[in-house]
Amino acid sequence: MNIQLTALHYVYLAFIVLIIAVMIRRRDTTIICVAGIMTIGLLATETLSGSVTGIFSSFIYATKELLSTIFIISIIVAMSRVLIRTGINEVMVTPVTRFIRSPQVAYWGIGLIMMVVSLFFWPSPAVALVGAVLLPVAVRVGLPPIGAAIAMNLFGHGIALSGDYIIQGAPKLTADAAGLPVTSVMTASIPLVIVMGTVSTLTAFWMLRKEMKSGSPVHSPNTISDTVSTEPSSSSEAVPTTLPANQPVQRQVMSPRLQKVFALLIPLLFAVDVILMFVLKLQGGDATALIGGTAVVILIAVTLAAHRHAGPEETTNYLIEGFQFGFKVFGPVIPIAAFFYLGDAAITELFINPLPEGSHGIVNDLGVALAGLVPLNDTVGAITMTVTGAVTGMDGSGFSGISLVGSIASMFAGSADSAPVLTALGQVAAIWVGGGTLIPWALIPAAAICGVSPFELARRNLKPVLLGLTVTTIVAIFLI
Repeated sequence: MNIQLTALHYVYLAFIVLIIAVMIRRRDTTIICVAGIMTIGLLATETLSGSVTGIFSSFIYATKELLSTIFIISIIVAMSRVLIRTGINEVMVTPVTRFIRSPQVAYWGIGLIMMVVSLFFWPSPAVALVGAVLLPVAVRVGLPPIGAAIAMNLFGHGIALSGDYIIQGAPKLTADAAGLPVTSVMTASIPLVIVMGTVSTLTAFWMLRKEMKSGSPVHSPNTISDTVSTEPSSSSEAVPTTLPANQPVQRQVMSPRLQKVFALLIPLLFAVDVILMFVLKLQGGDATALIGGTAVVILIAVTLAAHRHAGPEETTNYLIEGFQFGFKVFGPVIPIAAFFYLGDAAITELFINPLPEGSHGIVNDLGVALAGLVPLNDTVGAITMTVTGAVTGMDGSGFSGISLVGSIASMFAGSADSAPVLTALGQVAAIWVGGGTLIPWALIPAAAICGVSPFELARRNLKPVLLGLTVTTIVAIFLI
């Protein structure tokens, strides 16, 4: 598979390296990303006007891609606001606190529940379900919001999505591209997913526990339910999303009987959502829409019951607060996402045919070129598949490059037995990096639900995920 790399590919790669370097130094990358978009636009259109126009167009493209996530987060936040102010959330989580009595139990409990729900309905709707119900409980027993976000992220977007054993979207894409049966890729991925999940979650838990014992600020019990509007931060590393723990929350009086009714009704409605997802086979966007619509209904019902004659106006106010929060969180992310979307389908949509014939997109072309630079044997092939999978995941979509990963795996396979392992390894690497554990805009759902910076969450996931990928690659070499 010969891919001709052009100036677009090399410039894009140079800006990726620059962006990563700036992120490591914990500085804002917005200007770098805009400069990257302008440069790519200039090379693609060979006109200054096309370059400048590309900035705005890429922002629009990124916003459209992220819009469903922005909306579900905003609506969940609006619903959480009214639940916290009426005291319903406290009544609702009281039974769960009997089982979750420590930060350790909260971390593993949230993670395992997130993994199970994500296996059936994918992580995006699962984040909304799990976060809305279990986050207040976790914070109450001492697990910091960042800890809950890490657990939901690694177990959901990592373990569940990389295996995808129920919906089977990921293994089907990779298996078809590699010319293998789906069952062979799924079987080969089981030990890899187990090793990757075990190493990453244990490492993240050990690091989190160490910080909590040292009295680090990470232990501050802030929650998303206390989110307020604040002045914009000068750094995307510190998106202001929470109130100080000692700042009182404005309460809205509601009778204890009515609190109990809603505390019972709300989990029941979400349970019905889960049943409907299973019966109607709703996935991804459809499942998210069902949860979002349910959250709006809950918001309206609770607001009308709590505020009575002022209910219509207060409903609008809660929605405004939710959307203010959603766009505040996504504000620093859209320019970055806009740049990385150019590595995939966005570049051909925004600029007319700038890539050579046979191109699969800038990022995927770079992955193919990387594979072509190394010798064809199983050991080197395993390492290359991990790196290639990670590179194709850097556009923030774990699924965009896994078909390419499958086709490359078939080239590196030295035998029929090694092909499924290499294919599964590339799939695991691509989804763990791009599906929502290391790329900030891909892990926004978990970060926003927990009221933490997506950039901080990505930074904390970095060591556990890289260590997990290293150990998983070594295991894959032995399996081959």
